[in-house]
Amino acid sequence: MFESCYSGTRVLVTGHTGFKGSWLCLWLERLGAEVLGYALEPNTSPSHYGLMSLGTQSFLADIRDFEKLAQTVQQIRPDIIFHLAAQPLVRRSYASPLETLHTNVLGTANLFEACRHVDSVRAIINITSDKCYENKEWVWGYRENDPMGGYDPYSASKGCAELITASWRNSFYPVDQYGHSHQTLIASARAGNVIGGGDWSEDRLIPDIVRAIEADEPVVIRNPQATRPWQHVLEPLSGYILLGEKLLQGHTQFAGAWNFGPADEGSIPVGDVVRDFKSHWDVFEYDLRSTSRQPHEAGLLKLDCSKARIKLEWQPVWNAVTALKKTVDWYKNYYGSDIIQTNQDLDAYIRAAQESNLCWINE
Repeated sequence: MFESCYSGTRVLVTGHTGFKGSWLCLWLERLGAEVLGYALEPNTSPSHYGLMSLGTQSFLADIRDFEKLAQTVQQIRPDIIFHLAAQPLVRRSYASPLETLHTNVLGTANLFEACRHVDSVRAIINITSDKCYENKEWVWGYRENDPMGGYDPYSASKGCAELITASWRNSFYPVDQYGHSHQTLIASARAGNVIGGGDWSEDRLIPDIVRAIEADEPVVIRNPQATRPWQHVLEPLSGYILLGEKLLQGHTQFAGAWNFGPADEGSIPVGDVVRDFKSHWDVFEYDLRSTSRQPHEAGLLKLDCSKARIKLEWQPVWNAVTALKKTVDWYKNYYGSDIIQTNQDLDAYIRAAQESNLCWINE
């Protein structure tokens, strides 16, 4: 299960102190990789990264500082990079549009340019977002060849990051020159709304509910009809790790864009997610409050993941019901018993993948 590829491999994870990055670092460490991280300090207290006490060698710096970033990449000489460092919030992008663009667009270009001068790098995966697409509120999912777009600064920044990824691949790492003029393959990965234990980010549904429970206050649900593709954080991570393996092995056909989302049943309105959460942990009240007096957010967003399912042989392990139950249990155990259930959840996910006979389990 991935060990033959990642054991002893030097892996750089940018944004490793974030929710998603910390889960990724844990999995990579358990695969025997030498994991290094580049990010700002965690911006929440508590933070999943802080609770996990990972063995990741951490470089705390800003992705916007090109000189520092280039010096660090040159120093650590990674084999593969998972780029997650970002300003990840739609609503915050309205308040801080320049920070969002500088971090998500120029920060991505900084990383690619830093890697261009380090011959150890064999693979780069840029983690963007399903919001990179020009969202027309279609009932069908977006495919990897659909146009980039972005109504809000965050979504626009992710669309730009995808364009930069394609530009650097075409200009400096052309696939048809792999093994001749260069040895680096670049891909991008687009995932939907991820949930799981250890997320305390602002303006996200599950963390908002958890904070309301902790404060013994009702939670205000601002857009209950919005439909999103919900999935446990381990789902896209399994896709990223599988994609990274293919790139490290030199399979040029995987140097491109990939969607990693749930099956159609995972696309659920926000209001339904809140009610399901309450059915598992009935200790809070909520106020469904749709209003036009708030920044625009997409009402409907789905991904078509046929490419990953067919060409990568990747597929989800947990459905939306299981993902939400695992998430609720994580927080209940943390607040009720000071138990951090992350390793147990990863074990359970791998067992479920084994039962489903997935390709990455049987390598």
